[in-house]
Formats: sequence, structure tokens, C-alpha cells
Amino acid sequence: MRHPCGGVAGQAPAGPLPPLEMWAGVECTINRVGAYWHDQLERSGHYARPGDVARIASLGVRVVRWPVLWERHQDNPAAWAHTERVLSEFRARGIRVIAGLVHHGSGPRGTHLLDDGFVRGLTAFARDVAERFPWIDAWTPVNEPLTTARFSALYGVWYPHAANDRAFVRALLTQIQAMQQAMAAVRAVNPRAELVATEDLGFTHVNAALRYQAAFENERRWLTWDLLQGMVQPQHALWKWLTRQAPVARTLDTIAAAAADPAHALSLIGVNHYVTSERFLDEAMAFYPAHTHGGNRWHRYADVEAVRVVRDGPLGPAALLLQAWRRYGVPLAITEAHLGCTREQQMRWLADLWSAAQEARAAGADVRAVTPWALFGSYDWDSLLTETRGHYESGAWDMRAARPRPTALVPMIRALATSGQYHHPALDIDGWWRHPRRLEYPPRRGVLARPAPARTRLSAAARTSPLLVVGARGMLGSAFSRLARERGWTVVALSRQELDATDAAAIGRALDVHAPWAVINAAGWVRVDAAEREPDACARANVQTAERLAAATAARGLQLCTFSSDLVFGDAPVPQQGRAVRPYVESDTPAPGNCYGRSKAVADERVRAAHRDALVVRTSALFGDWDLGNVVSRALAALHRGDDVLAPHDSVVSPTYVTDLVHAALDLLVDRERGVWHVANVGACSWYALACEAAAMAGFSPRVRARITACRSFDVGWTAPRPAYSALSSERATLLPALDDALHRHLRARAWERVARHPSFHDAPVAARSHA
Repeated sequence: MRHPCGGVAGQAPAGPLPPLEMWAGVECTINRVGAYWHDQLERSGHYARPGDVARIASLGVRVVRWPVLWERHQDNPAAWAHTERVLSEFRARGIRVIAGLVHHGSGPRGTHLLDDGFVRGLTAFARDVAERFPWIDAWTPVNEPLTTARFSALYGVWYPHAANDRAFVRALLTQIQAMQQAMAAVRAVNPRAELVATEDLGFTHVNAALRYQAAFENERRWLTWDLLQGMVQPQHALWKWLTRQAPVARTLDTIAAAAADPAHALSLIGVNHYVTSERFLDEAMAFYPAHTHGGNRWHRYADVEAVRVVRDGPLGPAALLLQAWRRYGVPLAITEAHLGCTREQQMRWLADLWSAAQEARAAGADVRAVTPWALFGSYDWDSLLTETRGHYESGAWDMRAARPRPTALVPMIRALATSGQYHHPALDIDGWWRHPRRLEYPPRRGVLARPAPARTRLSAAARTSPLLVVGARGMLGSAFSRLARERGWTVVALSRQELDATDAAAIGRALDVHAPWAVINAAGWVRVDAAEREPDACARANVQTAERLAAATAARGLQLCTFSSDLVFGDAPVPQQGRAVRPYVESDTPAPGNCYGRSKAVADERVRAAHRDALVVRTSALFGDWDLGNVVSRALAALHRGDDVLAPHDSVVSPTYVTDLVHAALDLLVDRERGVWHVANVGACSWYALACEAAAMAGFSPRVRARITACRSFDVGWTAPRPAYSALSSERATLLPALDDALHRHLRARAWERVARHPSFHDAPVAARSHA
């Protein structure tokens, strides 16, 4: 039986392995939680957007995992028409399709994983799909049946929300039988069709007292493939447990007998592995938060990510691939490679999985491919799809833009697909899962496993190129230095005393000495009112610094990120379709109304003229966890001390959380984005409304919040003209979450309490001292 890359199932290739391939896949889950249905591709806009096949083809991949999902196509002619167009385009482009029929689902309405009709229904649907697309010769009838059974029938998270061992066993065996019979139906149409069986593969680590539980879980993880290989017979380690939970001995015999039939043969094992796939069980529950607590009939214990607690680290994907190869001798592929994290960490995870596949191949395993997953991102997986908060994790393309925006993963995937080699400064540094800072709990030594080896890098760099931050002691510069280091970057942070950024020669020397891969310009004049009194000094600090950094970085081929302000706007509100105002976007013409705004507008133009690839980030009204001067912290500190707060109501801005701003700017920099970007949290309000909202979220009583008084701008001593409305939005992409979400996270840091204790704090009007 051939599989998608050639060869014979169950046998190592007779000669050398073909080069490792890069495949592709999209997060396509359709599942049900209560009465709500999650459709990932509907949420990403795929069904209504042309061009997605061309985007995938541009990566240079020759195989794609693609959904023809039962839940979507049942009695839906429009879905069939869309699928016909997409699959025909893949075929015309010579891209091989591995068709998926159920992806973490339980079937359409009227059936579910505990229903006897599920097997018959999926079998009939598989026959229908095969007849419509007889040229498709690789199939995944059910994705991750063991994982789906756990979440649907053991933990009760997904429909049908059962939560017991009996239901788990039934749900698992129902899916396995559905896979076998669906493949028999497909192979009746196309005898050459191949079964690609995917499952999450991890490992359970424990200390000595819980060895028995780890032994059980480390056998259970194989059940999908053991069943499909006909290995679950009376001598199997879990036979007694399975048959004790439910009367399934006859079903197990039927599955084992079917596995011996070529019509059900397993062609390729698809390993899905995530950073969190390896777990650690610990009976010392006091070290861990309550949501990790669980247990069995004999012991209570915490279940946490091994990467966060095991001192020597998890096994890692290379070791797990070798385990699967030695157990089955069936060709392997990593069929999902995705990390919901910052951009460079996503790149490092893909690089680790590519290297792991190469290491496993070098050790004798027949590993054929790595599959970047979630090309268009995924939604609400942080809550296992149990909530619909719109939490988005970008993939190769970022769907928060007006059109899918290619991220740094696109050139990386393309290079690995076409040459097997790629270099980016991000890849000179290990991912967070290999760093000591990964440990969130007291380090524990696991048993039953050995730590993962060091990563084999995609390319050898003579040295790690740092990120250079200019203006290191300011609010923005210090935030960049802190957060970039937390993300794993090597950072060189230079203060005004260490680098005069208005001196072109000094800039050149600094760039040559430190050899950064990119420069953050966080320097400049920030005192809006003082700029009216010292316009020349403001212009030198904001214009000369930015322009000379742009010229020096352009001459050396370095990336530059510099910052601008909402105060480049200010002549009048912008009308829109009968509404009084709308937020300013990137294409709006600057018309500053004060000296500070004029300096920023001139700097924007000169930076873009000097460095055509520079990234110019406009933002507004910053508040952060580490500075003492932002309006949110000062207002809350004043209320805490019993003081009154004056806050203008006649100036509407887009308050922006510094942490969100820095992470978004770093992602844009890694993506090599250029030009002007507006980056602000979603939402607009006056300074008065911001202070009131923050006080309410912080838990101050209505009586205390009444001490916040609305006033006009000149009442707090502002001398520089401010626009009545300078809210920002973006026509390029909405990168930051809503303002209330940002405020919640900021308030959890309780920065305002540090402000209240600081000796420089006093009862001057708060808003007079804080403007972004």
C-alpha cells in the first residue's frame, strides 16, 4: 500500500529516504459545545474569500491536509459547490490533498459519538465524497479520535458532554469503526486510496508515587494507532481495562479483524505534537493552581505541562517520533506544527519540529514530512473552544488584516519546502521551551523519560545578532528592553547618555559595534506642553534622531521601527457616513495642531524617505505596568490616597496598553512589515471616561469613584492645543484587543499601588501630568 510520499506501509524504504517534505494544513475544526457550533474556517473568512488556494500554492508545498467536513456538507449544496472549486484548483496546481471528514466533531445534528448511527452516517458520507472526487487518494476520515473522545466523553468539554470511562471507550471505538468502514467505502471507489491516521502524541511524566498512572496514560496514548493496526487483542496491556469499562470485547475483535483486511490498512501515521502535549503528574498539589487538580480512585494529583515543571525538560518530538516508528514501523509525518505564541516563537517551534524530524530520520525512522498547521490561524483554542471570546492565534497568514497578511512564517515555510534551509535572526535563539524561564513551578525530576537533546539549528550563525533599543530609559524603551528579553531576544539597550541619537557618527559607530538585526527607536521628546515653549529642541529630538537612525540603518540593510503619535492629527474630526467622527487611519492626511504633533509628522515623512523599509508605528495615550506617569496608575493611586482626580472630558483618544503595543510592534518587525501602521487598543474614550472605567474595574466603590471630576482640557493646565478627537484605527490590520481587555490585564499587575507608594507622587491634577 503506497502512501502520500511513496513507499510501502509497515516497511522501511529499501534505499535512502527521499528529502524531508513540507506539507501544509488549515485549522478546520467544526465541533459542538452545547448548542453552539464552532467552524474555524467560517470564522477565518475562508468560505467567502477567493485566493486561499493560490496563497497555499505560493508556499511551494505539494501536499495539503484539507477538510471536506461532514458537519458542513450535510444537506448543504453551497458547501459542496465551494469544495468543488477549491479541490479542483488544488488538483490543477498539482497539489495532493489529504481529505479530512471529521475534525474534532461529533457529526451533524441527529448523531454524535455515542450514537450507533455515527458509523453508518460517516461511511455513507465518505462514499459520497469519494464518488464526487475519485482522484483524491489520501484520507483522514476522523482526526485525532483518541483526543476527541477524551474531550467529548471523558472530560465533558465537547458534545455530547459525557464524562466517564465507559463513554470514553464507546466514543473512541465508534470513531475507529467509522474510520475503518469509511476507508472501506472510499477504497471501493478508489482501491489506491490511503489512510492517514492522525493523533496527538505526547508523554506523561511523574515522580515515583504515580508511576502506575503514567504507565496507564503512556499506553493509552497509542490506542488510535494500536486499534487501527489490529494490536488491541486479549494480550494488549489495556484489554482488561477497556473491556471492564464497557462490554466491548466483541467490538474490539471486530476492529482487530478488520485491521487485517487491506481495505482498512493504515498507510501513514500522522503525529500531532504541541508544546503542551507532554504532561507531568504530581501528588504535591500545593505547588499548583486549583484548576490543575484532579486524580483517580487512589490518588489526588495535579496535571500540568511537563515543560513548565520538569527540570531537565520534556522528551521532545524527535524521541516521540522514534517511539512511534519502533512501535509500528509505519511511515510517519508530523501532521500539525503550530504554536500560539509570539511570531519568533512560532518560527522557533517550526524549526524545532523540522530539526526533530531530521534527527528521527538520522536515527532510522521513516519520517516523510512536517506540516505547518493553522495557516490562517485559529480561534478560541485557548479555552478549548468552550468560549467565544474571539481569541485569535495567527498562523502563516494573519487574518486580522483587510486581506490575509503574510507573516514571517510564509518565507520560512517556502524556503524549507523548496530548499530545506532557512535563516532568520530569530532562529539563532532557542525557543522558550528550552530556556530556564520556562519553569513556572518548583523544578521536579520526572521518571520514565530522558530529556530532549539540544536542537539542531537550521543554519549556523557565528554570533547572535541583538535587537538594539535606542532610548532605553524612557517608558517605551524600557518596556521594549524588558519584553523583548522575555521573548528570548538578545537586547542591547542604549540610553541617551550612552548614545547621542542626534549624532550621525555616533549612531554609525553603535551599529557597527553591536551589529544588530534591527533597531527600535524609542528615543525622543515626549513632553507635549513643553514643546510649545521649546519647539527647536523638540524638533531636534524627534526629527533628527529618527531621520539619522533611518539613514544609518538603511545604509547597513537593517530593519528599523520608530514611533509616532495620534497628535499628527488634530485640525478637525473626520466625517463618515453621517456620523460625527471616525478614527483616523493610515491613509488620512496628517494635520497637526501643536508643535509636538508637527515634529512627529515631519519625522514620519523623513524616516520613510531615508529608509523605504522602515516601520513607523503610530499610537496613542500609553499606559503600562512599569511607568509611574501614566494616567491610569496616577488616577487610581490618587483615589487610593483619598485625593480628588481631575480628568478632561473634551479630548477623545485611543488608550493603548504598552505591553500590547510592544508585542505587536515586535511581531511586525519580525514579519518585515514596512510603512505606517496604526497600533492601538480597540476603543476610544475621553480621559475622564478612562479614569472612571479603570476605577470601576479596580474595585473602587461608587462613593470613591465620585471623586473623579470631569473638566475641560485647560482646567488641568494643558498649554499645547489638543484635538477634540484623535482616536486611531487601522485599515491595514486590527492587531490589538479591546481596551477593556487591556485594562483588565493591566490592573492585574496593580501598578497603581506602586505609584501610590512612590515618593514623587503628590496630589497635583492627575491628567495634567499624563499625556501619551
